[in-house]
Parts: sequence; C-alpha cells; structure tokens
Amino acid sequence: MAKRRTKNLLKKIILLCLIGMIGSVAFYFVYPDVGRLAKENPKKTAFMEYREAEWAEKGKKIRINQRWVPLGAISPALVKAVLIGEDDKFYHHEGFDFDAMQKAIEKDIKEKKFKFGGSTISQQLAKNLYLTPSKNPVRKLKEAILTWRLEKNLSKKRILELYLNVAEWGEGIFGIEAAARHYYGKSAAGLSPYEAARLAAVLPNPRRYNPLGQSGYVENRSRIIYGIMQRRGIAPPDLDEIIDDKTESPAEETAPETKAPPAQEQPQLKAVPAPPKESL
Repeated sequence: MAKRRTKNLLKKIILLCLIGMIGSVAFYFVYPDVGRLAKENPKKTAFMEYREAEWAEKGKKIRINQRWVPLGAISPALVKAVLIGEDDKFYHHEGFDFDAMQKAIEKDIKEKKFKFGGSTISQQLAKNLYLTPSKNPVRKLKEAILTWRLEKNLSKKRILELYLNVAEWGEGIFGIEAAARHYYGKSAAGLSPYEAARLAAVLPNPRRYNPLGQSGYVENRSRIIYGIMQRRGIAPPDLDEIIDDKTESPAEETAPETKAPPAQEQPQLKAVPAPPKESL
C-alpha cells in the first residue's frame, strides 16, 4: 500500500512538472510582445539585469554603459566584421543555421559536453533580450520560440540593429557605440576595418578578451576576420595605413599595444574555433 502511494505521488509530481514546463514554454508563443521592438528600443535587457544582480552579489560598483545608435550610424566595416565572425549566413537563414548547429552537436557528443553552440545573431538577440544564462533544454526551447517570433515580426536590418546595441563588449559595456568610445575613443561610425575586426573577435567572450590586448586568440581571430574582409573588398589590402592612423584613447594607455596581422595571411574563419560564449 505504501509503495503504491509513493508511486502515485511520484506520478503526480512528474505530471505537475510536465504541466509547468509546457505552460512555461507555451508562454513564449504569446509573450513578450516582440512586435513592439519594430519601433521601440528596449530600455534594459534580461542579460543586463542578470549582470547587475551578479555585480550586486559580488559587491561590485559597476554601471551599465550603453549608448543607443541607429544602424546607419555604425561603421559598415563593423557590421560586416560582426556578421563574418558571428553569423555569416545571417541574411540567408530564418533564425537558425542548421549546419552550424549540427557541427556544434557533433562536437558536444565527441567532447561529452553539452554547450548547445551554433547560435545565430537572432538566437543571441533572443537570449540577451529575454532569457537567463541557463543552458538547459527548456531554456533552449524558449530561445527557439523567441528566435522564430523575432524573425517573423522584425526585419533583418532591425534584428541586426538591436543586436549591435545590446551585445556585451566588456565589463559593463553594452552596445557598439559604448564599446567604440571605450576602446578607441571614437564613435561607432568612425571605426576602421581593423578596429572592427578586433571588436568582432572578442564577442564570443567579451569579459575575458580585450580587443586592445595581445591575446593569441584575439590576434588570430581578428586576423582571420580581417582577411575575409579584405577578400570581400571591405578592408584595404595593406594594413600599414591603418597602423599609422590608429587613434589613441584612454583605454589604450592601460592596454598593451597591439600589432596588425600581416595582410597576406588570410585563413578561413573556421580555422580558429571560438571559445565558449560567456554571454547569453
């Protein structure tokens, strides 16, 4: 009798958990109202709130540094660099890069880890706007629903604009305008192709890597991104002029001086795997 009661109780608990899970996931088919993002800029994202809670818990006095700018006020070179580094098929998919997802899953299986990689810019935007850092399957399902809704309600241009304005680029630094001013002392519109490549290179883990530092990972990844930009006619063929014109900023005074990569080296981006993403 006791065993039967315990078994029935477990069934009820499992059933309630399933109902709660289904209800939680179903919620994201209706809310939040992503359509408002077509004309309204989010004041604060879920990821920003997560960072604030993290800072408060650790007793850090850090404030969010963000300046919103329209896509037209961002250097075309930066836009291209980010697309190359984060989601080169952005304009050719509907929110999901299934080839990248398959490769990520195969890698997870091989390493016996489940990082759920292969995220597109649309997926990253969904995570940053609405979700927590959790990497469990339910969170990924919510992310998929939100990504699908973002793609259905917003133009590619608007998704890209939102992403570039809310992406994390360092401790407390959100959005490309704040990042450009912090690292290079200039507006996002004034970023050079080489600076754009450096900024795009650190996106997978912006609190670990500094675009002005001499990390081997940043050097290699920015070199690859810049090489692709050169082949596509986005960047000049010779880096010497960029080195001469580099603008010094307060941030550069404390960061090690970086060296430009040789122009002739142009390996494919896939040659340097991105580190685990720290952001949502």
